[in-house]
Amino acid sequence: MLGNLFENLIVDKKKEQFFDLIKNDKVRIEKIVSNGQASAIDFWYEQEENEFVVLLKGEAILEFEDKEVLLTEGTYINIDSKQKHRVKYTSKDRTTIWLAVFY
Repeated sequence: MLGNLFENLIVDKKKEQFFDLIKNDKVRIEKIVSNGQASAIDFWYEQEENEFVVLLKGEAILEFEDKEVLLTEGTYINIDSKQKHRVKYTSKDRTTIWLAVFY
């Protein structure tokens, strides 16, 4: 399989885009394209699997129950399963591209 993470970007200010790149029983690798989207104020992710995230382009803030983490281009973070988190902010001026590995 050959692809380019920066091709076929859909810029939609109303809706975040999710693209499964690889998916099987053990791992899912996803490209996410954000254009100013954030989680609803009362919404928290609390996933069954671990999630390793790399911010490839743009800027974002992840909020956890006890802290906020600024992600800039090249920043990565591992989020343990069941760890409550939400997307507080993504850049409204430029597209934000995430690579998320769920395992």
